[in-house]
Amino acid sequence: MAMLTVGELERRLLERYPASDAEPWDRTGLLVGDAHAAVTRVACALDATPDAIAQARDAGANVLLTHHPAFLEPPSSFVRGRASYEASIVMAALSSDVALMNFHTALDVSTDARETLPAMLGLSVEGVLEPVSPGSDKGYGHICRLNAPCALDDIARSCVGAFGRMPRIWGASGLSIRTLVTWTGSAGGCERECLARGIDLLICGEVKYHAALAAASQGLALVELGHDASELPFADVLARACVRAGVPSDDAFIIGREDSWHTL
Repeated sequence: MAMLTVGELERRLLERYPASDAEPWDRTGLLVGDAHAAVTRVACALDATPDAIAQARDAGANVLLTHHPAFLEPPSSFVRGRASYEASIVMAALSSDVALMNFHTALDVSTDARETLPAMLGLSVEGVLEPVSPGSDKGYGHICRLNAPCALDDIARSCVGAFGRMPRIWGASGLSIRTLVTWTGSAGGCERECLARGIDLLICGEVKYHAALAAASQGLALVELGHDASELPFADVLARACVRAGVPSDDAFIIGREDSWHTL
């Protein structure tokens, strides 16, 4: 590829997913590595794990681009044999010459995210549940209205086809659904806003039990995909963003598509 540095790749991706859109507690952009190094290839994944770093290195990539950051609070020490999990990730990245870069909540609220889950389910978005600012088309939770009412279990079956995993469902199987919200990752208390807006169904990555109990008792149905299942598609989003940023399509690739959980 034409000379593209790690720092320039970060700059171009920040234009699409600005750090100003991220939550104050979050990490955004380049966390570990040499900003002046030329990009060879970019491996895209949900998480920066030691295995993902090894896969990136073995595939000739010197950038691992993820949705989740390698750490939120920086490790306090880097001592081999005594390092925390987060410190071991940083050490593995440095020893492998693999830069770690991520876009987390800045991606969560982006228009790219808005188009991802609903599109996988064949839905059109008509609004944002919690916009980053009044009137913005960026934000958390994407409101969809079905053309005709659909049974809850039929929507859940569509989720199985789209995400390849059996979701957990809270609500009567034949419950008629007309409006729903898709929300990646943790629902984070959005159930209250769904109820206030008259939403029939929340499709999310995960929801706390007592929050689900309270919401369901007030008429909100829930489909829980699994935190990772709901966000694995973001690896594809990041790979496409890399290509738009100037990385050749053959050099922006996905790793770590496998499920973290399994059932007996």
